[in-house]
Amino acid sequence: MSIYVGNLPFEVDQEDVVEVFKEYGEIKRVHFPMDRETKRKRGFAFVEMETPEQE
Repeated sequence: MSIYVGNLPFEVDQEDVVEVFKEYGEIKRVHFPMDRETKRKRGFAFVEMETPEQE
């Protein structure tokens, strides 16, 4: 299961997201979908935690 994190500024990177979510447990993956045409982040991310309880 992934946690949707929306309304992110384009400047936010993986380290910023990890910093916020690390207090809830071990982070497995952070994914920033990219726009196909502009190759820029789309302003949201998905965070996967190690266990369902942490999500």
